Amino acid sequence: MRVTQSMLSGNMLRNLSNSYEKMGKLQEQVNTGKKVNRPSDDPVTAMKGINYRAELNNVEQFARNIGEAHNWLDTTDDTFDKIGSTIQRANELMVQASSDTMTADDRKKIDSELQQIREHIQNLANTKIGDRYIFSGTKTTTPPFDGENFVDDPAFTKPIEIEVFSGIMLPINSTPIDVFKDIDKMLEDISTAIQVGASGSELGAHLSTIDTNMNKLLETRAGIGALQNRVELMDTRLQSQEVIATKRMSENEDIDYEKTITQMITQESIHRAALSVGAKIIQPTLADFLR
Repeated sequence: MRVTQSMLSGNMLRNLSNSYEKMGKLQEQVNTGKKVNRPSDDPVTAMKGINYRAELNNVEQFARNIGEAHNWLDTTDDTFDKIGSTIQRANELMVQASSDTMTADDRKKIDSELQQIREHIQNLANTKIGDRYIFSGTKTTTPPFDGENFVDDPAFTKPIEIEVFSGIMLPINSTPIDVFKDIDKMLEDISTAIQVGASGSELGAHLSTIDTNMNKLLETRAGIGALQNRVELMDTRLQSQEVIATKRMSENEDIDYEKTITQMITQESIHRAALSVGAKIIQPTLADFLR
């Protein structure tokens, strides 16, 4: 086959163009730190990257849900702690009131404090996170205590569930509306008994009711504690999953800088050699003879 000068020049230009393209691709990888900068670079790697990124986004969303669960459960536990302290104070007052040494005026003072305790618990029942009542079941825009009575609504006994992992739902609220009603009724009965002049022994009978309601509150709080532990376990699992997903995505997409820079330097040397050889292949022009 006859090889012409134009064929040599065309081959040289094509090889130089390919060399430039390879250098440009390696330079882009070094600049971005990614093996794939557009799907056409490596469709398989690009698709894997999309899947890994979607998995990581899901993990981040579950982590935000876990944070919301912590917020609700911690607030609920703190509220129950305050209610428990308040009932304990009511128990102390009733022990004093049931003593026959107490006068009617003393018991009126105790009744005054018990009424404040009752009002305090009514306020705690309306605890909110943001603009949502946490003890209203799924009806979070309605307060459990409307200012006069505790509201009767089936929605108040329904749990709010949140997804904390793929396919795993956890309740983040407590539905103690019946406990609130029992405590409120208990304090109302005690106040009525004091106001009608009940004897010490009659008032002492209310101590067992206080114990009963305290136990109900503790049982409800124990359930919240169990949920907090479960959320902690899921949080730990999510953190591990985030590390794994990030590592997989990095291994799939990120370049090995040492390897890529070495490849770029090697390609640059090849390109320089090609230019040198090309300069010898191209015949001298008329201008070269005229110089």
